[in-house]
Amino acid sequence: MTETVDITGQVQEVIEKLRPFLLRDGGDVELVEVEDGIVKLRLMGACGTCPSSTITLKAGIERALTEEVPGITEIEQVF
Repeated sequence: MTETVDITGQVQEVIEKLRPFLLRDGGDVELVEVEDGIVKLRLMGACGTCPSSTITLKAGIERALTEEVPGITEIEQVF
């Protein structure tokens, strides 16, 4: 359980670093859960309807999380 809490905290720290870039474009991101190395995120605001949201999620957020948080293997968008 402690390991999950630590990973969730690390994921939240990375999201906080990325948040200003999303806010600048009128969007935001919410951490829904972290389970078995999979991070579930909800894109909000402009990011929720943006045609480039998949690129933002995979190329931007997923890359940052997998590089900075050991054990993260994938990012999933939830609606």
